[in-house]
Amino acid sequence: MTYVYADSTAVLGPLATYAEPHCYDLCAEHSERLTAPRGWEVVRLLDGSAPAQPSGDDLEALANAVREAARPQERAAEAGGAARAADPMEVARRGHLRVLRSPDN
Repeated sequence: MTYVYADSTAVLGPLATYAEPHCYDLCAEHSERLTAPRGWEVVRLLDGSAPAQPSGDDLEALANAVREAARPQERAAEAGGAARAADPMEVARRGHLRVLRSPDN
């Protein structure tokens, strides 16, 4: 929140990313209840930080991750065997995570 005295306006926007001398960060409850002096205008800028609804791609990626985690380890090891042979640094694999050998060894 900041004030523009010349325009008699209080401006509410997203949280500051750095310290500003005449700006104040407010919690959601206080920013909703803010009132300005008589004759002043309150401008509320949307910051786009509201949680977005999951897209179809997000839900599909989640379903694929759950399927991968539910696969028996033997089948997962067989599927990852070709990748392990191609990458000599890879020691083990669990789902989409890989354990890599230290380059010092």
